[in-house]
Amino acid sequence: MKRWCMGLALLSTLAVAAEPAYDWKLPAWVPPPVVPADNPMSEAKVELGRHLFYDRRLSLRQNQSCATCHQQARGFSDGRPLPFGSTGQRGVRNAMSLANIAYLPVLTWANPNLKQPEQQALVPLFGEHPVEMGMAGREAELLARLRSDPHYPPLFQAAFPDGEISLATVVRAIAAFERALLSFDSPYDRYRYGGDKNALSAAARRGERLFFGEKMECYHCHGGINFTDNLQHSRLAFPELGFHNTGLFNLNGQGAYPAGQQGLREFSGEAADEGKFRTPSLRNVALSAPYMHDGSIPTLAAVIRSHYAKKGMAVTRGQRASPLRSQFIEGFRVSEREVRDLVAFLQALTDHNFVTNPRFADPFAAGRADRSPSAVSTASHPLGTGTKCPSTSDKGVPPCKTRL
Repeated sequence: MKRWCMGLALLSTLAVAAEPAYDWKLPAWVPPPVVPADNPMSEAKVELGRHLFYDRRLSLRQNQSCATCHQQARGFSDGRPLPFGSTGQRGVRNAMSLANIAYLPVLTWANPNLKQPEQQALVPLFGEHPVEMGMAGREAELLARLRSDPHYPPLFQAAFPDGEISLATVVRAIAAFERALLSFDSPYDRYRYGGDKNALSAAARRGERLFFGEKMECYHCHGGINFTDNLQHSRLAFPELGFHNTGLFNLNGQGAYPAGQQGLREFSGEAADEGKFRTPSLRNVALSAPYMHDGSIPTLAAVIRSHYAKKGMAVTRGQRASPLRSQFIEGFRVSEREVRDLVAFLQALTDHNFVTNPRFADPFAAGRADRSPSAVSTASHPLGTGTKCPSTSDKGVPPCKTRL
């Protein structure tokens, strides 16, 4: 029996404030994130995680890295409706942005059990439903690839006391890098918190009033410092959680949502959770099109005009409005100017320094292109053979099939 997860048995779900030695580089108005007690932050660990995040050898065919589906220029999303894995298999959910995941109490669209990046990293690496990185059953091969590279032993030695190259240290380093992806320097931040009254255009200021007004009610689900109702940080006693049905689909003839659209119900088993998905953050949202959990809406203007204004895309598609949709999705009349103003406000949530920061960029881009991320073909490929989803007895770490 494979014991790939044994090194993770000590990963605690208890969160404590990060060690003071690590500089989060946060503005004064943002509270520090929380981190697991056994994976404190350090610059060395973040730097190791950056290399692993961009290393294509973590995938079966060595043709993609974490960064393939989470590209810095796109706010660490990928620009596709649905991503493709190393074998060419299409994913089942839109690739979410990784900006500020340190402030999220749950990490994927619908799975409430994936709460820590250390847990979540195992799923794309070893999951089979769908195949992403495709390394199930190949843990030893993955580690051998890293151990054979003379650049890695010094990086692991700097990041961890024993310098061990193991699955546990790999996912801890990746998690540290992902927690470091903090984005709080958008034009709106400089306007609202920095006192720069020239940071927003007149259109964006009008859009702000619409966003926080009762007509559109965007702020009910997209509020707070991360523009989502899912939040945890060092000053909160308990995490805040938000899963909602926005009326993207309606019930089919069998009294259920279409296949793949069950959302939270897939994990809770509760009929009332049908079609509920986690509220995404709107930071850098202008860079992360297409939108919704299935990537079905191409532009922000369409999200406003064809989805929320119509009580959900189910209505735009010619279906009845979903009876399970959130109470906040009641529809509204909107002019083209209001759409443009609201889009201008959402564009003002783009943190250009974040998406160009060399601290988060590909370390292999110059001179080591063999390990830099590459585009994965959108052609259909047969699934890889001989792979096996590792089993796990760690409480709270779900099977590979519970991806999102």
